[in-house]
Amino acid sequence: MRIPFTQVDAFADAPFAGNPAAVMPLSRWLPDETLLAIARENNLSETAFLVPGETGAADFDLRWFTPAAEVALCGHATLASGHVVLSSDTTRERVQFATRQAGVLEVARDEGGYLMALPAWAPHPRPLPEVVAALGVEAVETLWHEKEYVLVTVADEAAVLGCRPDYAALAKLGPLVAIVSARGSTTDIVSRVFVPAFDIDEDPVTGSAHAVMVPYWAGMLGRTMFTAWQASARGGRLTCRLEGDRVVLGGRCVSVIEGTFLLP
Repeated sequence: MRIPFTQVDAFADAPFAGNPAAVMPLSRWLPDETLLAIARENNLSETAFLVPGETGAADFDLRWFTPAAEVALCGHATLASGHVVLSSDTTRERVQFATRQAGVLEVARDEGGYLMALPAWAPHPRPLPEVVAALGVEAVETLWHEKEYVLVTVADEAAVLGCRPDYAALAKLGPLVAIVSARGSTTDIVSRVFVPAFDIDEDPVTGSAHAVMVPYWAGMLGRTMFTAWQASARGGRLTCRLEGDRVVLGGRCVSVIEGTFLLP
């Protein structure tokens, strides 16, 4: 079986930045264990699989796998999937994806880049001393979302950049997406994201984390539009907008590998 394969650097203006994702269109769903095995072979933070829409709710059905598990939402691989679809069909202005746990997501063209609409997952205050200890930071506020996202705010950008987590301790706390964030110096907000339970110590640029951060920071900043920098080694810049129950993120993508995955 020959499966088209495109590796995309998402939230990137040039190769070798942003967050890489594999995008693999299928004619039908393969068994879950096969999808996970392919994701392990690709060994990227996410592999996105899409099939033509089966219910009429969207153009495609979309699922995402890390090398360790399927996830509820992945922003950068959704952006990458939109990039692959829209690059292959220049008559389209937008594409919609039906997902199993995050509803219908949309990617649309926007001045050389894309706008992506995700659900707004507003977090709520909750004491999280074990997470704070594993992250090794001085927390200003700790918040939680039921999809197992943790948002820890710290004093400033320097505290975000200086975060040195105990990955083993963090992984023992379960399949958490741990976000450390503060107001930025060159952008409105800055963050880093850690997911060692999914075999990814630090995720380069995480769209789903911004689905959690944007509702929080919109309230703190007193406005619904702002800029963001995820300060990983590769790094990524995003525009952010809160529109009711949706978070709209802006960014660019670069295709870096195209080929064929051979499945026995």
